[in-house]
Amino acid sequence: MKKVVIFGNSGAGKSTLSKELSESEGLRHFDLDTVAWKPVSPPERKPVDKSRKEINKFLGINEGWVIEGCYSDLLEIVLPVSSEIVFLNLPVETCISNAKNRPWEPHKYASKEAQDKNLNMLIDWISEYPVRDDTFSKSSHEALYYHFIGKKIMYTDNKRHR
Repeated sequence: MKKVVIFGNSGAGKSTLSKELSESEGLRHFDLDTVAWKPVSPPERKPVDKSRKEINKFLGINEGWVIEGCYSDLLEIVLPVSSEIVFLNLPVETCISNAKNRPWEPHKYASKEAQDKNLNMLIDWISEYPVRDDTFSKSSHEALYYHFIGKKIMYTDNKRHR
């Protein structure tokens, strides 16, 4: 059974590809956003150990899955048990365009309006991807990709062929 990890910048298309793959392959879908953050405003990350417990619970009850996220620290938890990885290494401009056109994500926002209020912050966040040096950065994603031993693919545009 497939165990796929999809990662990349915000707006790269992780959710879209994950949902497509989940439906076409009959895999359980897991978005790391759902275990990475405390339910507070302004947003605050959960301790990695708390997120790890929720991730391990998901892994323990699902045989085949697709996990998506931009958190290298959380991705490192699932990579050892993954059968393949997909790095969506799209240009920042493409990610910004995707973010501007994304449908409402009800698991993240109470309404489309609430999501849209966050758009300027998200665009700034996406723009910083190549220069950040944190767990969400291009450099941390490249390290995950290049160190993974197993099936891997990198997409550099929105035209994906599986």
